[in-house]
Amino acid sequence: MLTLCGFSVSNYYNKVKLALLEKGIEFAEEAHYPAQTEAMLKNSSMGKVPFLRTDHGNLTESHVLTEYIEDCFPAPALYPKDPFNRAQCRELIAHLELHLELPARRLYAEAFFGGKVADATKEEVELLLKRGINSLAQLVQFSPFIAGNQFTHADCAAFVHLPLVTQTTKRIFGRDMLGETIPAAAEYLTLVGRRPHAIKVSADRDAGMAAFLAGRK
Repeated sequence: MLTLCGFSVSNYYNKVKLALLEKGIEFAEEAHYPAQTEAMLKNSSMGKVPFLRTDHGNLTESHVLTEYIEDCFPAPALYPKDPFNRAQCRELIAHLELHLELPARRLYAEAFFGGKVADATKEEVELLLKRGINSLAQLVQFSPFIAGNQFTHADCAAFVHLPLVTQTTKRIFGRDMLGETIPAAAEYLTLVGRRPHAIKVSADRDAGMAAFLAGRK
């Protein structure tokens, strides 16, 4: 039995959770939050989530978890068979996370949690996101999925990361930077969002966010 550890507000947790659901793998969920406590560091060496508990020990980093899942449970495949197409799928995931989600994350404190981000940081992130989105526009296919006609791990990543990028730029910059450059992204996200497992992940995320916000009052 695999146990996915983390919390349902985390987009990286939800990326792995969606992959597990789409592959029909039986798994348990266990609530954990980022921390630098001794107990947490025994589970996750950086104190991060998600981590995956397996019969052989724990694994960390979401891309490692999805690769492990794919190796252990190859069917149904969430990567293309062709080596080049498979590499393109991985390229998309890396691009989404390094050049869009990671820069946008620097603004989350103000966009979602009532904090404040320095204007200089906003200017830097705006430039990075512009470059990242322009580059992403050259990689996406939307035919109908982000990497082609097969639902893949890249779709699991895009479904959880792209809405956060959109919400962040709307709240911080007053405009949808993703939609301005890649208008087809909205229709694509609607398509993926209709999948039963995506609906479950979204519902669990919304419930988790409501509980989190209630706990802060």
